Amino acid sequence: MERIVALLRGVNVGGRRLSMAELRAHLSAHGCDDVATYIQSGNVVLTPPSGPADLDDWLSTRIGEAAGFDVPTVTRSAAEIDSVVAANPYPQASGTQLHVVFFPAVSAEIEAAIAAVDLDAVAPETCTLAGRDLYLYLPNGMGRAALPVALEKAGRKQRSPGGTSRNWNTVRKLQEMLHG
Repeated sequence: MERIVALLRGVNVGGRRLSMAELRAHLSAHGCDDVATYIQSGNVVLTPPSGPADLDDWLSTRIGEAAGFDVPTVTRSAAEIDSVVAANPYPQASGTQLHVVFFPAVSAEIEAAIAAVDLDAVAPETCTLAGRDLYLYLPNGMGRAALPVALEKAGRKQRSPGGTSRNWNTVRKLQEMLHG
């Protein structure tokens, strides 16, 4: 099996605590190799065991066991992360101005939520959907950005599946870890 990154949604925020050391140990005990984490927001690079038909579901279950609560998980291979980096539509953006929302799959609900946002109202913030990844260009950073709030609101209305976002610095570090 090739190394992948598991991107966890909603850990170590809002009281949903998960020790990265305990997570690494739990995943190793369940057959994952070369398990490494990056920062506390839930980034796990690993080589999964062969066998699970639905790797996202299997990992989400294992991670939920370690956490004691459900943890939605999205995976990407090294080649997929390389494609995310190569397809960057905002090469002028610095590492904290650019974020990528990783979705498990593209759906009509996600596309409708994006289409429902008035991008003129949040300019110069903007976004681009490429495959199942949404690039957010936030020139003033995430902290006070209006676009993520508008997308979240539109997504709830469309009942779109949630994704998990990472800033560009984290995406590049995960790429390095996948190849390191």
